[in-house]
Amino acid sequence: MSPINLAIVGVGKIVRDQHLPSIAKNPDFNLIATASRNGTVDGVEAFTTIEAMLDAVPEIDAVSLCMPPQYRYDAAHKALSAGKHVFMEKPPGATLSEVADLEKLAASKGLSLFASWHSRYAAAVEATKSFLASTEIRSVHVVWKEDVRQWHPNQDWIWQAGGLGVFDPGINALSIVTHILPKAIFLTSATLEFPENRDAPIAADLHFKNADNIPAHVEFDWRQTGKQSWDIFAETAAGQMVLAEGGSKLSVNGELKFEAPEEEYPSLYRRFAEIVKAGESDVDLAPLRHVADAFMLGKRKFVEAFHD
Repeated sequence: MSPINLAIVGVGKIVRDQHLPSIAKNPDFNLIATASRNGTVDGVEAFTTIEAMLDAVPEIDAVSLCMPPQYRYDAAHKALSAGKHVFMEKPPGATLSEVADLEKLAASKGLSLFASWHSRYAAAVEATKSFLASTEIRSVHVVWKEDVRQWHPNQDWIWQAGGLGVFDPGINALSIVTHILPKAIFLTSATLEFPENRDAPIAADLHFKNADNIPAHVEFDWRQTGKQSWDIFAETAAGQMVLAEGGSKLSVNGELKFEAPEEEYPSLYRRFAEIVKAGESDVDLAPLRHVADAFMLGKRKFVEAFHD
């Protein structure tokens, strides 16, 4: 099979840091165009809108969408309508309904739609899933706290309605949890902290349980300074499990069980090529459903204003 002619929409920091290096070393893809209001890629034909790009470069096979979620539906709809496979950065959309509509459109056209969750491809996630399947889980605790000024400086869109606020990184944790636990969890209560000058939360405290009443407590906070925390703990019949550093290290009872180099985005593009070749889609909305549930059930608490 010839390489997949790929285009990127939205050339920002995550594209330069992760997408471009992953595409460059994947022989299944040939990057032939970009569309972005500000960014370009050296040696690649550039446009300022997806419409102009699709009109001018009909040989595009697939489009990778890397703009904020509030704008993703329109771009994905245009790409699918033009007969292109679509890769969507996380979160796949601003609402569940629009992603469901895109999934239906992709199916009607025989195209592949990929709602990507990069943290699921962290090095130790599959080993953790296997471990939890082999033992009795008694409780789960997620601590996902980082400094927004370090990781998302001056990104106003992320504080707007639909930008998700602290759930933008928090959904990474939820994407792991929904993958590694053998049974589904359901939100029972939540408290969301909103800066008085923002439309999206800066912190969230979430409580879940599964059908067996096993509890899961999830803490998100964007005000963390010093050491950043991206850790998932589970108390089990085999002892305490820790999936640390965003999913890169698995330990049980203090003993390191698994660690490997990061391959998240290269793995995403391998998966995208796989589903395109197979004529399939991969759209799991479980992490986004949990975020929607938090906004629906959560108590709002207003806290001091946030300024970058």
